[in-house]
Formats: sequence, C-alpha cells, structure tokens
Amino acid sequence: MPWDRNQMAARAAEELEDGMYVNLGIGIPTLVANYVGDKDITLQSENGMLGMGPFPFEGEEDADLINAGKQTITELSRTSYFDSATSFAMIRGGKIAAAILGAMEVDEKGDLANWMIPGKLVKGMGGAMDLVAGVGRVVVVMDHTNKHGDSKVLKECTLPLTGQGVVDRIITNLGVLDVVEGGLKIVELADGVSEDDMRAATQATIVN
Repeated sequence: MPWDRNQMAARAAEELEDGMYVNLGIGIPTLVANYVGDKDITLQSENGMLGMGPFPFEGEEDADLINAGKQTITELSRTSYFDSATSFAMIRGGKIAAAILGAMEVDEKGDLANWMIPGKLVKGMGGAMDLVAGVGRVVVVMDHTNKHGDSKVLKECTLPLTGQGVVDRIITNLGVLDVVEGGLKIVELADGVSEDDMRAATQATIVN
C-alpha cells in the first residue's frame, strides 16, 4: 500500500538528526512535527517562532500560536519569538540545516515548483524561495501523482519555479528518491509498491 500523509511525514522525520534547526513548509510537512519523537530538533517557522511543538489536542488550541500555514501549534519550554526580519536572517544566513517542503512539481534536475499555478488565486510565495536558497538540505514531501493520475515527478517542471537544482531528496506516497547525476535514484519503496509501480508513476528519468 502507498504511504498515507502521516506515514510520509513520519518518513520525512527520519531525515532529521539531533541538533538540527529545521523549517517545515505548508501542507504534509507540517505533520512532521508530530513525529520528531525524542530527537533534539528545533523547528523554525518563518512567521517568527523557533522551537515549535506538535499540533495541540482538540480544545487546547491557542489562536495566537500559529505556524506559517496559519495552523494552531504548541510551544516548548525553549520556544522563542521574533520578527520576520530576524526569521529571514536565520534562513538567508545559512543557520537552518534543512527544509521539508511540499511541492506541486519537482523534476529530475532538482528544480522545484511549489508556489503558484498560473491563473489561480495565490496568497504569495511565502518563504519558499528564501528557504531553497539558504538552507543546507531540501527534502520535498508530496503525492507522487495529481488527482488525475498524472506524475508530479517530471523530466522538467512546467509551473513557475521556486528554485533551480535545489532539491536533494523527494519523499512521496510511493517511496523515496534522491536527485543524482542523470536523474533520480530510488532509495526506498513504500510497503507493497514495486520498482515497476514507481517507474510507471514517474515521468522523470530513474537511474540505477
């Protein structure tokens, strides 16, 4: 069976190591906060929070505590707050070790499109362009295909780019792919997903 959203988030959490400062993007990546476990990870939100906890239980939400996606979150004993300029100074200054981001499209060169679809209403690009340029490692978490069954893992992105050659690893509901020379390399397959399944759902070049 392909992974569901929570299993994808749990797999993305395995990418994190003690001592890391990590930014979580909007969508499935926000769920990663629930799977950090005992690791000493500090989660950063570009709206001005360092040290995000997991999502609150129902009835314990604080409307003043939100992440970049405007979801209510919890604070930790070490949480700190600051303005947007300080937040982006951390990102642009290379202080954030990794970003886990969602995507509309990603391609075999590591190009990322995750901020707009032409003709559709868009809230803004958010911090994604700064993140992909400033952090040490970019991991994308997304469904492998769109609702029509078309691959979102492409030879070349068709949507406006967030960044070129910025993606290191792709985690989808079918498994894990790394961006390598010549295309993408299969690192891991979800339970019950075969290599043939992965190749059939992937427009991008998969190298051995």
